[in-house]
Amino acid sequence: MTTQRSFKARVRARMEKTGESYTTARRHLINRTVEPASTAASPPAPTEPTASAAAAQTERIADDLIRARTGRGWDEWFAVLDAASATEWTHTRIARHLATEHEVPGWWAQTVTVGYEQARGLRAPGQRRGGGFEASASRTVAVPALRLFEAFADETARARWLPDVEVRLRTATAPRSFRADWAGGPTRIVVGIDAVGESKARVNVLHEKLTGAEQAAELKAYWRDRLAVLKVLLETDGDHR
Repeated sequence: MTTQRSFKARVRARMEKTGESYTTARRHLINRTVEPASTAASPPAPTEPTASAAAAQTERIADDLIRARTGRGWDEWFAVLDAASATEWTHTRIARHLATEHEVPGWWAQTVTVGYEQARGLRAPGQRRGGGFEASASRTVAVPALRLFEAFADETARARWLPDVEVRLRTATAPRSFRADWAGGPTRIVVGIDAVGESKARVNVLHEKLTGAEQAAELKAYWRDRLAVLKVLLETDGDHR
């Protein structure tokens, strides 16, 4: 009983420090306990919304995952792009080159492009090439891609895990993408959904047109928390569908 009470106190202390929900803070502490640092798949999540809190793309997305989805790991893609003198290209040209010349799926072409630009000093983590800022978060959920898409596109379904915020649709293509203005603007979200087999899909949320690194870090933490809630909702009886 004493051990359990002590653990709950640690969870609440982390909540006060990071602003995380109880569930999110508890999960981070459990992961820290059961996963040795030498074998962790990725670095621990940032704990405070500071300008340095945004993690680089190569730290957020494991090399094994990039290789599984694109056929090459980070260093291999960097070598390919260096050989093509891609540091002199625009973001759009790099992504298009990956998609057309190397058959990298659209969302993953964007992912590799951002990782390359950060690694070569063309943009800071959380920053766009043009100098603006953005935040992103992703989750793999054990439901079909269409079900995950509907959680964003259907207003009633969306309100169950993303309440009290105005989301105004711009464009949507089921089951792959969803774009919307956020809270009346000027920021907006771009959602990409990638099927992983018939009963599993990965969602990535990109929140664009942010004012600075601090807002980017805050929204990154926000979307991590919201996608964790969405995952639980869709994978348990809480969805009631």
